[in-house]
Amino acid sequence: METVSENACFGGVQGVYKHHSSATGTEMTFAVFMPEEAKDGPVPVLWFLSGLTCTHENAMTKAGAQAWAAEQGIALVFPDTSPRGESVADDEAYELGQGAGFYVDATQEPWAKHFKMWTYIADELPSLLTENFEIDMTRQSITGHSMGGHGALTMAMALPGRFRSVSAFAPICNPTESGWGRKQFTAYLGGKADWGAHDATILMQSKGFDGPMLVDTGTNDQFWDLLGNEAFSAAFAAKRQEGIIRLQKGYDHSYFFISSFMEDHMNFHAEALWA
Repeated sequence: METVSENACFGGVQGVYKHHSSATGTEMTFAVFMPEEAKDGPVPVLWFLSGLTCTHENAMTKAGAQAWAAEQGIALVFPDTSPRGESVADDEAYELGQGAGFYVDATQEPWAKHFKMWTYIADELPSLLTENFEIDMTRQSITGHSMGGHGALTMAMALPGRFRSVSAFAPICNPTESGWGRKQFTAYLGGKADWGAHDATILMQSKGFDGPMLVDTGTNDQFWDLLGNEAFSAAFAAKRQEGIIRLQKGYDHSYFFISSFMEDHMNFHAEALWA
């Protein structure tokens, strides 16, 4: 692991790092915020999975999470959204290819060689963090935005016992019925057989999440029709899932929306992580 940068931040350290990934076969970059409390021993961690077109940098610089993480003594991890490089398959469309990994392990060409984002986030990066940072992996929570909200919800439900809490900002929560899902799943996964394992609505119907869940979406979200809020809300209610779904009046899909409610989400996760 190579240090790209480290900066003092709210009493802690905001770092950016890169390493060669065995999962993706590429160099991957990620960011970690370590609060001051990490000097005295391992701290809980909150994962932030970002959305379409994003890198590790978007949420790190725009979400405003570090101030609240420092207040709660929680580490933050900001992974990238896909493998990158000249040898990595890509597409002219912003919603497929580099910057649009959708947190799945691709099985179809030309994507299968590098697009192993599920394995990277679920297995490889946690091991790397354990080796290099004072993070307590028995106390993890996860959040994300849009495509990253999709990743957060699906990982939380598909990996029982891994995360103590899960939240999402404007998640893509019914991708098998959305243009933000069907196109990508067809490209990455092929036929529909395995799509349900990466659809938060279907996972809610079959599994649910053993812990608290918080989902925020703006009523002025310009991508509302692609998110699948109605289907997920119905599954949430039918499952009697512990948690809250909120519609925030007047907010859109931007990081202004995320930063407006980041304190709520940090406090929500802190309650679970420090319980």
